[in-house]
Amino acid sequence: MPNRESRLEFLRSVHYEATRAGLDPQLVLGLIQVESGFKKYAVSSAGARGYMQVMPFWVKLIGGRKDNLFHLRMNLRYGCTILKHYLDIEKGDLFRALGRYNGSLGRAEYPEAVRAAWEKYWHYSPKTAGR
Repeated sequence: MPNRESRLEFLRSVHYEATRAGLDPQLVLGLIQVESGFKKYAVSSAGARGYMQVMPFWVKLIGGRKDNLFHLRMNLRYGCTILKHYLDIEKGDLFRALGRYNGSLGRAEYPEAVRAAWEKYWHYSPKTAGR
């Protein structure tokens, strides 16, 4: 992120949208790291867009025609809502929900990559604080 203000806005937005959806904001940061490498205008070969790599078909399913998936809050709201939807479908099974999110259900690489990024870079534990 180019400057402190941008980073703080990003982190506040992640916290707000993740918490709103009932997700751990630190998990969402791990997912963003894996999905887009924190690139706002990332576009995958499949056409997924933004930080959380949301597929455009979701706009037609759950949003409004003019929703911009490159807008920070919009992208985070869609991504968090979709992940929460998949967690509900999978009855809290994060491994399977992440597989659904990425379209790789049944393969371990993606869920393990998100879990590793979450635990290595973003997971806060009072036991390890201050080390």
